[in-house]
Amino acid sequence: MKIIGINCSPRKGRTTQESLEICLKAVRNKAGGIETDIIEMADLYIRGCVGCGYCRNQLKCKQDDDFNSLIPVLSNEDVAGIIIATPVYLGMMTSQCKAFLDRTVVLARNGSLLRNKVGGVLAVGGVRNGGQELTIQAVQAAMLCHDMVCVGGGTKAAHFGAALVSDERKGVTCDEIGIETARDIGRRVADLAMSLNQDGKNSP
Repeated sequence: MKIIGINCSPRKGRTTQESLEICLKAVRNKAGGIETDIIEMADLYIRGCVGCGYCRNQLKCKQDDDFNSLIPVLSNEDVAGIIIATPVYLGMMTSQCKAFLDRTVVLARNGSLLRNKVGGVLAVGGVRNGGQELTIQAVQAAMLCHDMVCVGGGTKAAHFGAALVSDERKGVTCDEIGIETARDIGRRVADLAMSLNQDGKNSP
């Protein structure tokens, strides 16, 4: 079983990646031997969806960029959960995150390939109330369109997902509450993924 983290920051190796790594460490610390991996949007060139309809009849996008290489990774039966992490730009997800989500329509149109996978969301903002919850819920809306099973934090600190604050000099290390929400999301995704996949694969 595997949980994939998707870092939607255009800046690799910064606080969103650090927060996602904290989250995925919590996943690995759960019993059951869950594997984790990170897909870096900063390493990929992915355009926005153009609504051409090409993917209605085949599991492929017409656009010649890096997204097609992600299709077999995301649709793999071993992937039980996906955690999307994004910085908050002007109160919303990054353009890289939105482009990625829009392009996943190919997975919905060809057998609902993300159905029953567990979804978690992590958002990093520059201030405490900088749009993290709005961003989390917007990403969750896309997950619900795929019939994924979204989780919240399950604690007093985070009802919707992991919300962190990044200080310009100290990064997220000064946000102990936010770091705990990242761990909470990791644990919740792992718990539910194990519960839903006791037989080793997603239910139809």
